Amino acid sequence: MSAREILLQIGQVVTVLALAPLIQGIIIQFEERVQRAQGPGIFQPYRDLWKLFHKQIVVPETASWVFWVTPIVAFTCMLTVPILIPVLTDFPLPLSDMGDILGGGLILTLGSFLIILAGLDTSSAYGGIGSSRAVMVAILAEPTLILVFVGITLLAKAMLPFVVNHLLVSNWAAYWSPAHLFLVAAFFILLLVETDRMPIHSSTHIEVYMIEEARILEYSGPLLALLKWASAMKQFIVYTIFCNVLVLPWGLSRDGTAIGALGAAAGLIIKFVLVACVVVFVETAQSRLRFYRYQEPLAASFLLAVLSIIGSQLS
Repeated sequence: MSAREILLQIGQVVTVLALAPLIQGIIIQFEERVQRAQGPGIFQPYRDLWKLFHKQIVVPETASWVFWVTPIVAFTCMLTVPILIPVLTDFPLPLSDMGDILGGGLILTLGSFLIILAGLDTSSAYGGIGSSRAVMVAILAEPTLILVFVGITLLAKAMLPFVVNHLLVSNWAAYWSPAHLFLVAAFFILLLVETDRMPIHSSTHIEVYMIEEARILEYSGPLLALLKWASAMKQFIVYTIFCNVLVLPWGLSRDGTAIGALGAAAGLIIKFVLVACVVVFVETAQSRLRFYRYQEPLAASFLLAVLSIIGSQLS
């Protein structure tokens, strides 16, 4: 384990930590521009976090230790996943062998699970509604995510994201194979779900559509800042897996030099902007669905994952 590898490992975590609010700001700005609005600016998430960290914490009387622990655990989970996935380099770093892509998914799910518990912990009506809705969506989303991971394993004969990256970079037949294309389509729908971009979600305080916002409605001050930051990092991580592992696996540093790492970070932003354009277009172009129809896109994602597994077995 060299000093350069340790610095690269830290650099991957810092990249996710520092750039996650920027990507959130870019996506929000895209949405505002599509709707012909001015928008708050791409750096608004940083200003929001700064204000929240300087505000007072108000805790409901019914809150237990779960309320306090959830923001810290959720934030820590989002700092752990970048260690396991290719963010800046296309080769494993010292701690990357702690878990595979399934392990990273489990860590992401742990953070979401605790946020669901925190929504129920305060006995708030909105928190209960948000948590119950999140669980209903997860009933279809999580099995589909597992099937996607199985499809990736069958495609690359490994569950390590670096192996999948190398396969798709070096083998154009595998990249354009039906199994891989089905995986991309299935994961794209999951990306919309995990980043709250499905047509049943709302990032505002509209009671009818609140899911993510309802779960954290009772939080304030630094605790709310940690949850907001963790949510932005989760979006960054899902985008990273989608881009660097499945769709745009090029542009990562091969030698681990400082210039290569900076170039990979710049390339990552470009990739995210391209994907964000597609996400915003899909989110804006489709009509908002009633909540009970949430299973339609998730069922489509499930079927695409199954088709990918079948295609991997036939090829």
